[in-house]
Amino acid sequence: MNRIELNNIQKSYGTQKVLDNVSFHIGKGEIVGLLGPNGAGKSTLMKIITGYIKPDEGVVKVMGMDATSGSLDIKKHIGYLPEHNPLYLDMYVREYLAFVASVYHTDTNRVEHVITDTGLTPEAHKKIGQLSKGYRQRVGLAAALIHDPDILILDEPTTGLDPNQLVEIRQLIKDLGRDKTLILSSHIMQEVEHLADRVLIINKGMIMADESLKALQAGQQQIIEVEFDVRIEREFLDNLPYISAAENIYDHIWCLAFETQDDMRSAIFDFAQEQGVKILQMRQKNKNLEQLFKELTH
Repeated sequence: MNRIELNNIQKSYGTQKVLDNVSFHIGKGEIVGLLGPNGAGKSTLMKIITGYIKPDEGVVKVMGMDATSGSLDIKKHIGYLPEHNPLYLDMYVREYLAFVASVYHTDTNRVEHVITDTGLTPEAHKKIGQLSKGYRQRVGLAAALIHDPDILILDEPTTGLDPNQLVEIRQLIKDLGRDKTLILSSHIMQEVEHLADRVLIINKGMIMADESLKALQAGQQQIIEVEFDVRIEREFLDNLPYISAAENIYDHIWCLAFETQDDMRSAIFDFAQEQGVKILQMRQKNKNLEQLFKELTH
């Protein structure tokens, strides 16, 4: 059973259409990166899934139930970490998490469990207002997990984390993704590449891409980074077969894109030899998510 199903969702605010015929489904054990420029419809989409707002048209199902019904049973299955992470700064960490547990009618034994899982133990005795931004983010994540939901919707979950905290939270999200359904919205493309196994790209209210990250990258142009022994001009490279783009990264280093599935490295070697130019190093690259995002949303 799909845990989240959206079919032909339409949503407008006045004359502005925010979501235009959006359809997708997400199952158990999937970590889906939700990407889009500002104003693309991401926040509206997440609010519709959580049942906070209703679509104008279309069907939304969460755990097989109608998400527009307003049923509290649906909300019990969803944990949500909003981007701005509203917290009661005068409450102690344990006190706040116990309060959230009581709202969900959850066993308070879960409090210590989520404190441990989110790495809050060293700070759990403090007031939330005394915590760094990174630890406040952990408190928000712990609150989203307190009732052990089947679905987690995380909006910018790694904001404010230092490099060590980042590694720990990434691993936690990966672990949670084994038996939960995760939607991860982030402006940091590297985070989505690290965490997600599937990507939804939305632009102007429409789904521009819905594929596994590997398939999305594999289906794109072949990218090869080459360092020559001398400075060369862009026109020099136009004679390479199948070349579609060439960007001078730095000094003698060029990033070359080819519209072919054939491995072009040997052809580049032969071409350089014919032109009397030496290649100092060369490596094949997948187009990164940031490049794909730019192409699909421009």
